[in-house]
Amino acid sequence: MNNKRNLLKIAAALMLAGTAAVPAYAQDVVKVGLILPMTGPFASTGRQIEAAVRLYMAEHGTTVAGKKIELIIKDDANVADTTKRLAQELVINDRVAVLAGFGLTPLALSTTPIATQAKTPMVVMAAATAMITEQSPYVVRTGFTLPQVTLGIAQWAPKNGIKKVVTLVADYGPGIDAQNSFKKVFTANGGQVLQELRVPVNNPDFAPFLQRVSDAKPDAVFVFVPSGMGSVVMKQFAERGLDKAGIKMIGTGDVVDDDLLNDMGNVALGVVTSMHYSAALDNPANKSYVAGIAKANKGMRPNFHSVGGYDGMHLIYKAIEATKGDTNGDKLLAAMKGQKWDSPRGPVMLDPQTREMVQNVYITKVERVNGGLYNVPFDKIEAVKDPAKIK
Repeated sequence: MNNKRNLLKIAAALMLAGTAAVPAYAQDVVKVGLILPMTGPFASTGRQIEAAVRLYMAEHGTTVAGKKIELIIKDDANVADTTKRLAQELVINDRVAVLAGFGLTPLALSTTPIATQAKTPMVVMAAATAMITEQSPYVVRTGFTLPQVTLGIAQWAPKNGIKKVVTLVADYGPGIDAQNSFKKVFTANGGQVLQELRVPVNNPDFAPFLQRVSDAKPDAVFVFVPSGMGSVVMKQFAERGLDKAGIKMIGTGDVVDDDLLNDMGNVALGVVTSMHYSAALDNPANKSYVAGIAKANKGMRPNFHSVGGYDGMHLIYKAIEATKGDTNGDKLLAAMKGQKWDSPRGPVMLDPQTREMVQNVYITKVERVNGGLYNVPFDKIEAVKDPAKIK
């Protein structure tokens, strides 16, 4: 009931805003509201996306189709109620043309009703549960989905001697997506899942769960944790002696996040994961991107969330360009669908049917390169659609 009342308030506020005189200045400005976790345990996601968005604007200017692009950044501190309140303020008070960002799934889900009611495109740059885009026709995603990136490692493992696995995931939407998707593909390729473990997403203690992994004696443990938690898992994996017992770690690229990888040490060497991006991708666009992020941010290395922000800003720019500056939400959304471009992650397209990225998924192995640890790609699956939406 409260949700319904809130939506009615938004509708009423939008009607009033629509009847108000629009200053000439406002007509020349397109506002983009970027909501990110800038503080708290997932602040690295916000920091990476902000750096990428600012780099894109520095490289491509702040004027598109004659309109000045104004970026408004808000910190939701990873609290869904705060995300929702900030989105309401951005739509009603600031009259943004596009909402963007969204570090975790609950934060994105809190905002989808507002995007629908206001008919405002919502560009999800990080949150990765597959069903998010199905909650509003105004949601597009420039990051990835867990079923999409899990596909690679679930196919690779059983073909490379890993037949028995315990899965260990964070207990929320993306973790459940990763666990179910891995099991489906892994077992279809001859693998066996011995146990399926889930840990709390906030303040997790992995030690007792890793002990259960050790007791089960699998060939490997498949791990998914949100960006920022990987170093904790890796530390406790080593403390429990799982590496010395011959148990391999595999997973999605979240666990060996490029932003944190150098701090994990030698225990991370040899970890094989699959992801849509690695800072070690060997193409000219990525080399330029990695150098640009590092130069503007005191040596920062971009991770997989950053490229979601960079490409998200590209999508917004191209949509404004295509509508010749018209910020009508339906027109911007239509212009976004089907866009193709060469990203630092390789060729991509925003699928016009699912509003998800069609992109390569890379199989990578942690290696030491020029003194640093990198996720070095050694195989790829091209043009992967979100498997969760293939009928």
